[in-house]
Amino acid sequence: MNNGSLLLVDDDRHVLDSMSDWLREQGYEVAEASSRAEAIQQIDNRTYDLVLADVRLQDGDGFDVLAHCREHQPATTVILLTGYGTVETGVEAIRAGAFDLLTKPLIDEELLMSIRRALSQREVIEENKKLKEQLDLRFGMENIIGHDHRMLKIYDMIDSIADTKATILITGESGTGKSLIARAIHRRSGRREGAFVEIACGALPEALLESELFGHVAGAFTGAAGEKMGKFLQADGGTIFLDEIGTASPSMQVKLLRVLQDFEFEQVGGTKTFHVDSRVVLATNEELSQAVAEGRFRQDLFYRVNVINIELPSLRERISDIPLLAQHFLDSVCEESGRQVEGFSEEALTALRRYQWPGNVRELQNIVERAVLLGKGPRITVADLPGQLASGAPVSVQSSPGASLKNALDAPERQIILDALQANNWNRNATAELLGINRTTLYKKMKKLGLQDPRQAMTFLQ
Repeated sequence: MNNGSLLLVDDDRHVLDSMSDWLREQGYEVAEASSRAEAIQQIDNRTYDLVLADVRLQDGDGFDVLAHCREHQPATTVILLTGYGTVETGVEAIRAGAFDLLTKPLIDEELLMSIRRALSQREVIEENKKLKEQLDLRFGMENIIGHDHRMLKIYDMIDSIADTKATILITGESGTGKSLIARAIHRRSGRREGAFVEIACGALPEALLESELFGHVAGAFTGAAGEKMGKFLQADGGTIFLDEIGTASPSMQVKLLRVLQDFEFEQVGGTKTFHVDSRVVLATNEELSQAVAEGRFRQDLFYRVNVINIELPSLRERISDIPLLAQHFLDSVCEESGRQVEGFSEEALTALRRYQWPGNVRELQNIVERAVLLGKGPRITVADLPGQLASGAPVSVQSSPGASLKNALDAPERQIILDALQANNWNRNATAELLGINRTTLYKKMKKLGLQDPRQAMTFLQ
């Protein structure tokens, strides 16, 4: 029987031998060290579940052994032993990272109880760590859902770049899920234990935004009664997500350029320079290259933020994902509200596919939530949808601000091909024959319009 591996450290040979023999009888694997130097050597040579070290040793003390474990074997638990126990020594031991401080002469049951508690806590910590790693790998994509080929490429890109420190720019229309992508990058990276700090640059005036990002010292401006830690410092060792970066003023752009180049800054009103190790992810729904051409965005900053660009497709460009997303939102609302709704009627799904979605995924989520909460039947029908969807007609380009002529022309063709594919159970030969085109032409149009056979596509779900 092996209840765990222990290293016993004591310079009293008699105590060392007798305690070791007794602990072995209790089912523990026990190694011995009679000095600080010998203990450190053994800790460097192998990993122990638990170290029991006397505070007073001839060549040092147990606190030295504790400090070495904390630095080189942080997963190893340490219990300190002393014949001169005081409240102050106990407080010092706990602050230094010891699990417990026991006073000699030791009581057998007290020692056993402390060892069992220490090993039990260590086991729980290890289990939680493994579980968190599994959750990060399984759910690192957060609420990102879809099997459209554009989304599959984005999933692959997230996995490829998550562990780099390169600055990432996420672009796409409002409501496409840029914040979710930023969180997924953080959770798939080695920085997942650090903070994920998000700030919407467009929501704050310039003076307040500078204080939020970099912090301020007391008296920096009227109302600054104390010192404030900024978002960059909060994200040290983690990830900072700057949304709506295209709204930054010219002077703020200069400050951001310095931070992104050197990761150094001063607080508002302060002179001390701070250096941070933060991963920076930015997002915008603006065309920054156009903003550069118009003189609204610095060219050097654009090159600095545009190291890696993830461009999110609009929902109207990935209509094959609409049923999947709608069902996911329906399930979430039902779980939160306690309502029982089975799904969507075919007519309702057709209406969802035909709509242009100017508000993208966020708008779809809001519409599904409204339909679930206000609907009366076991399924969502066209009657439960807002008027612009219930009409059953594609929304015109005028109702979709910023929609291009290409998108407006693609939508009817996409819907015709999708209806034909579904009618033929996604059989391409039969679909091509029905549409009066050859199979190669059909395949090219499916690829261009983002129509992918759901039976062959991968799906990422939370």
